Amino acid sequence: MEYKIHELSKKLDVPRSTVRYWESEFSDLIKPVRTPGGQRRYTDRDLKNFLKIKDLIRKKNQSIRQTKQMLSKGSGGKGPLDLDNQCILVTGGTGSFGKHFCRSILARYNPRVIRVYSRDELKQHEMRREFGEEKLRYFIGDVRDKERMRRAMEGVDIVVHAAALKQVPACEYNPLEAVKTNIIGAQNIIDAAIDAGVKKVMALSTDKAVNPVNLYGATKLCAEKIFIQGNSYTGERGTCFSCVRYGNVIGSRGSVIPLFLEQAKTGKVTVTDSRMTRFWITLDRAVELVVNGLTHMQGGEIFVPIIPSMKVMDLAKAVAPGCKVDFIGIRPGEKLHESMITEEDGRNTIAYKGMYVIMPALSWWEKGDYSSGQAVPEGFVYSSNTNGQWLTEKDLKKIIRDELSVPVCAPQDVVSAG
Repeated sequence: MEYKIHELSKKLDVPRSTVRYWESEFSDLIKPVRTPGGQRRYTDRDLKNFLKIKDLIRKKNQSIRQTKQMLSKGSGGKGPLDLDNQCILVTGGTGSFGKHFCRSILARYNPRVIRVYSRDELKQHEMRREFGEEKLRYFIGDVRDKERMRRAMEGVDIVVHAAALKQVPACEYNPLEAVKTNIIGAQNIIDAAIDAGVKKVMALSTDKAVNPVNLYGATKLCAEKIFIQGNSYTGERGTCFSCVRYGNVIGSRGSVIPLFLEQAKTGKVTVTDSRMTRFWITLDRAVELVVNGLTHMQGGEIFVPIIPSMKVMDLAKAVAPGCKVDFIGIRPGEKLHESMITEEDGRNTIAYKGMYVIMPALSWWEKGDYSSGQAVPEGFVYSSNTNGQWLTEKDLKKIIRDELSVPVCAPQDVVSAG
């Protein structure tokens, strides 16, 4: 259906002059057709966009700039993500996730270039030998260095922020270093991305950021808050910031599996507490979560995967069957169980396209494409010990064998400790 300007003015209950003003300010959304005589004719789509503009400006007291920003973010979740001919920057790109992300993206898309940003020249050298330089560029730099970060982001479309100090004991012993990398580094990413006009930034977080009991978790909680609120700083540049939050990664350098495999040679493995549970995710699923988040993000969300839990005792039995288990007690800064969504977060959480989306409690934020998501039940908590999905010892053996290409020892293969 088409509307003349006076008909549209009546439907919107605003003067014709306001219709013309909004049309000029939002010309990318309002596109009336012209009759042979030059008169405007507005479509149902134009009417729908006018109603959104009116709601934001008149009812929610948003400025023209804020309204433009919100409406531009509202289109973030339409259609599949196309990374062809895009310039992507990965901080911490030489880590377990960064390497797997590069490998996966190169297999599925044809990016213009992937910039690997890290401070370890040896790992960059090793990665250069594996991946070459046709599609990858290697930038030596630290997220603490704002000027270097700004230069690295020149011409970048998408940033995946994976750099962090992640080892709990190291962060406890070096707290100021953890703050500089995980918190100040997050601020530098945000400032540099806005200044460079980056379109989307996805930051990697952890279940340890939820109700943190150690410094690592506390710094990642701060980083999450900084990234979510970073959307308030973007102004007309429109950079979108979101986070993904997930649990322990099989195959990562910080995984307990290499430790169990080494200990199995002695016939004895160490476990802190027999009751301990953890969320479990593969590198493939972690990359998939980031890609899905980039596809649907509007800015301000935290994306959480729907993944299984495992009992640490089952993992020990799967990796080192027949070994004696030594219980050494929970270490400082360690939990029995991890959570990824608290009851408070649950009030703003929906199940959407195979993942949970924690939406920001910001006055200007609108659900947009998430309106089709399903709200989680009242009092919902997503914790490793109350999870509905569990990996058995048999499941864990198969995953370890498939993901790491590690043969799981049979009991008779274990060397006796005595």
